[in-house]
Amino acid sequence: MHWIDPDSLPAVTGVLERFVLNPHGEVDGFVMRASDEDVLVHTPPHMETELTRHIKAGDTVGVHAVRPRGAALLAAVAVTGANGRRIIDHGPDEAREHPNHKAYKRDADGTVRLSLFGPKGELRGALLTDGTVVRIGPKEATEVAELLAPKATLAVRGDGIDTRFGRVVHAREAGPSLKEITPLKHGKPEPKHGPGPKHGSKHKHGPKHGPKHDHAHA
Repeated sequence: MHWIDPDSLPAVTGVLERFVLNPHGEVDGFVMRASDEDVLVHTPPHMETELTRHIKAGDTVGVHAVRPRGAALLAAVAVTGANGRRIIDHGPDEAREHPNHKAYKRDADGTVRLSLFGPKGELRGALLTDGTVVRIGPKEATEVAELLAPKATLAVRGDGIDTRFGRVVHAREAGPSLKEITPLKHGKPEPKHGPGPKHGSKHKHGPKHGPKHDHAHA
């Protein structure tokens, strides 16, 4: 169960337009229209079943949420549907597994409608104007942040999944056009090129390590 009492948070009301997906093809939020603005709402994937059962595009929904600093996002603690049913974040089911969607290699390009963020406000991708959801890890997203901003032109290549709620592409490459895409680092550390000067010097000049090591393997 979420540690925040949803009744302690103000409610934001809007009309649900579409669900958004994570890289596994799970619903992890939605876009709603509130006060003539697009509002991105994050919901944890374990809420998917209840959310998609009780709310749909065109419904008026109420969201009790926290707003991370520096991100145009509401991280939902509870969502109330048009029928008055309240869907609360009770935490994940320990036995829950990711859905077994078939992924395939896919390109996508277009204009960014909204930047997508994780629950703590970290940049995690973009929603294109054609409805394609592009997901990028938070470390990689910092490399191409300018391409994930609203109205930017974005092209990606990666693992695509089609679901009844739309398409998501987990980007492995990105750029301003398909002719200019380059691989993303995906937050991996730089490759090691052997020990540095200090490390090598320590092994070379250590007073006791060398002799003991040689005799032990004689």
